Amino acid sequence: MNILVITDLYPISENEKNTPKTIYNFVQEWKKLGHSVKVIKPNFIFNSFLRSKPFYKTKIYGEVENINYFLPFWGNIKNKMKSDINEFDAVIAHMPSGIIFANKLKLDIPLITGVHVSDIEVLTNPIYSIYFKREMEKAYKKASKIACRSEVLKRKFLKLYPEYESKTFVAYSGTEIEPIRRNWQNKDKYRIITCANLIKRKNIDNVIDACAKIKNVELIVIGDGKEMNRLKNLASKNPQITFSGHLSHKSVIEEMKRADIFILPSINETFGMVYLEAMACGCITIGLENDGIDGILKNGENGYLCNLDNIKETIENIILSNTQNQILENSYKTIKNYTNKNAGINYLEKSCLNINQQQKKL
Repeated sequence: MNILVITDLYPISENEKNTPKTIYNFVQEWKKLGHSVKVIKPNFIFNSFLRSKPFYKTKIYGEVENINYFLPFWGNIKNKMKSDINEFDAVIAHMPSGIIFANKLKLDIPLITGVHVSDIEVLTNPIYSIYFKREMEKAYKKASKIACRSEVLKRKFLKLYPEYESKTFVAYSGTEIEPIRRNWQNKDKYRIITCANLIKRKNIDNVIDACAKIKNVELIVIGDGKEMNRLKNLASKNPQITFSGHLSHKSVIEEMKRADIFILPSINETFGMVYLEAMACGCITIGLENDGIDGILKNGENGYLCNLDNIKETIENIILSNTQNQILENSYKTIKNYTNKNAGINYLEKSCLNINQQQKKL
């Protein structure tokens, strides 16, 4: 099958720190399954600078065709394209720019559209109602399938558009980290880790405040960002809280394997690969209820879901309970199913693309 992926959420360089590799991972798995995949990265230049994203010239970079536009895909967008759109069997479009771009192509082949946090923002914020929302709604109506990136996003999307329930599914992510089985060790001081781009919505300040009130824990904050100085000032009187700054992915995994608990009470999280990685590394993992990882993490079963007001109580409950080993065992059994390979297969099967391709050959 020849698949065209259209999204601006795709790294061109391996050095892009703030571009998630989730769609990249899907693409690599589909290629391993024998499919031919091409990526078009449509870039609305103003949005690129507004979000401080890396800027690339309009050209082909390996498997990715980057195309820059000054206006948000008005007029004949095909003029700048070098790819032959007639060679593809299906289009998979993610993020508002990718979805609008795909719809503008007016292709007569299956269209699968993604739903991320940014899509919900466009669909609910009045500032986008004049153009972006209308164009995305056209694409969702035309789409053969709609891939929501988490159970929470699926619920939010169907609350807005219940008529699309029959063609909506969850396209979860996976991880290539080999899961490890760990037993809980009682100790004098427990190691807690959090890892994130240090921006306000990650709520690292709530984690710092909670851990500062618990005597038998140490907190390691991994990451860098706009909130770094404020967070360091907040933690300045607490020697049990340390900051490592930005670390390589390999180093982050090593830190997770040494930690007892991982926590990230981030809001407006599309999914959160870091939670899967923490589970695979044998951490008891805490996420925010009614956000990205909710649905995979089940409170008190294979991890914990907190709110911003009970982080301290959640951590203390983990330390004082006698169910830690059962939680870790359930977490291990859960994460074994969330591999990149399984995620890639799930996406295509739920999209019915394999079925469509078989029917095409018959």
